[in-house]
Amino acid sequence: MHSFLLRRAGGLLVVMVLVALIVFVIVRVVPGDPASVMLGSAATPDDVAALRTRLGLDQPLLVQFLLYCKQIASLDLGQSIFLNRPVSQAIAERAGLTSLLTLMSAAIAIAIGVPVGVISAVRRGRPTDHVATAGAMLFASLPSFWVGLTLIEALAVRHAWFPVAGWGDPGDGLGAHVYHLVLPAVALGLPNSALIIRFTRTSMLDVLGEDYVRTARAKGVRPWHVVTRHALRNALIPVLTVIGLMVATLIGGAIVTETVFGLPGVGNLIVSAVLRRDYPVIQGALLVISGLYVLINLAVDLLYTLVDPRVRP
Repeated sequence: MHSFLLRRAGGLLVVMVLVALIVFVIVRVVPGDPASVMLGSAATPDDVAALRTRLGLDQPLLVQFLLYCKQIASLDLGQSIFLNRPVSQAIAERAGLTSLLTLMSAAIAIAIGVPVGVISAVRRGRPTDHVATAGAMLFASLPSFWVGLTLIEALAVRHAWFPVAGWGDPGDGLGAHVYHLVLPAVALGLPNSALIIRFTRTSMLDVLGEDYVRTARAKGVRPWHVVTRHALRNALIPVLTVIGLMVATLIGGAIVTETVFGLPGVGNLIVSAVLRRDYPVIQGALLVISGLYVLINLAVDLLYTLVDPRVRP
């Protein structure tokens, strides 16, 4: 186990260095000068040059990258150009909303995907299976922003059952915040449930054909006990992989959803940073998201041993 964790930690370090390099290059090849954007069209060339010097943007790219790596090594994500505060502080202030939205979306996707996938596999070839398969294809084809706009029109504007945008006042309790995030979570979780439905169905069909399942049935074990206690647990290995990838994807998908619903989360912060060419915020936020992505995959690998003791790292 210790050697496994050490190998994964080394892989994590390599991945984060590559991510830092790719993000650093990408944000600088995009047209636009953050100094010019910050000062506006009325700024003189001398003003722009002076601001570029103060921000270190006049240095060669290699020097800028080395300085950036030095900051990361000291756990410093830099200073936001527009917000005039540390990037880590700006991300931390918005991380609670994005984390809650991601967890709610993942819960909705799992609550829909796993049961529907199991029922579809158990009733293979029947109308229930056809409906579940068609529903999975439908959910997979729905963009989250379209689902969000449709939910706003139907449930927020027309019937006023839910708020149109925002997530309440800062002093509101957890219940009020959860209420504001119901529609965004459904808009984000519903399309992602399709992949879980399909993987759960496929994995369950493979397990239901195993000898030990047929033996359990021959011994007179109740049908749903066979499904839940014998088949489902062994079918969860590939499903856990998909769920882990989905949770990491939801963090990135929150960018669009937060923009549609006007939520002040990390996704909205990234969009604003891209429009303003705020390099430190873009780099810091994408680096944090990439780190979470790798850590989630590591957590999924460790969960394998809990679900199936035969799987040992």
